[in-house]
Amino acid sequence: MESVVQLKNLRVEYPIASGSSVPKLAVNGLSLDVRQGEVFGFLGPNGAGKTTTMNVLLGFVNATGGEARLFGVNVREPIARQRIGYLPELTYYYKFLSAEEILRFYAKVFGIERMEADRRIDRLIKLVELEHASKRPLKSYSKGMQQRVGLAQALINNPDLLILDEPTSGLDPIGRMKVREIIQRLKNEGKTVFFSSHELGEVETVCDRVAIVHQGQLREEGRVADLLAKYKTGLEQIFLDLIGYKPQAIT
Repeated sequence: MESVVQLKNLRVEYPIASGSSVPKLAVNGLSLDVRQGEVFGFLGPNGAGKTTTMNVLLGFVNATGGEARLFGVNVREPIARQRIGYLPELTYYYKFLSAEEILRFYAKVFGIERMEADRRIDRLIKLVELEHASKRPLKSYSKGMQQRVGLAQALINNPDLLILDEPTSGLDPIGRMKVREIIQRLKNEGKTVFFSSHELGEVETVCDRVAIVHQGQLREEGRVADLLAKYKTGLEQIFLDLIGYKPQAIT
């Protein structure tokens, strides 16, 4: 299977902060290999380097060392990013626009012809189950509905790789379930999904493989079923043990 995301000894340093004598090391020697058609969970506590790593893949941040490749092409090459879609943790859309209008705008940004844009918009509206609300302004949408608009927008260019940063953050159980269903449909279409999440039960259900990072370093990687068998506990406890979390005794 094709390697979609390849990281080799990735290192990212930020400039020396005021009052410090050393640069901030956000990512430290991270290596990953994500294959075509996988749903890959990228896990870690806040400040572990997840968002920085995603920003390297998206071309927003330059690596200090190591390699980052998409579909075998260095991420610094614009062509490497033509096959990806991205959903940030927080989406910012004009609230007076409808889902259809937002998708049509992004179709124009990608240079998609009108007839093809119409076809894609119709398909995506159905995929994210917003047919009943596609012409209403976003200000009338729930957070879960707005998040599904974001997913549709990330798919308008028909990407082979979808990068999602906390796609279910702040959603209620029904909203989370709908996002999980969409991710499964995308997997069934052969797309690769790379996403970060703090919802470990959800990750355990949806993902083929996961990587757990802490302080910019890889602590564990593997198929979910293999990790559960190896550690003989749930993913949440595996995560807590690997990052060294020790619950405080209640006195």
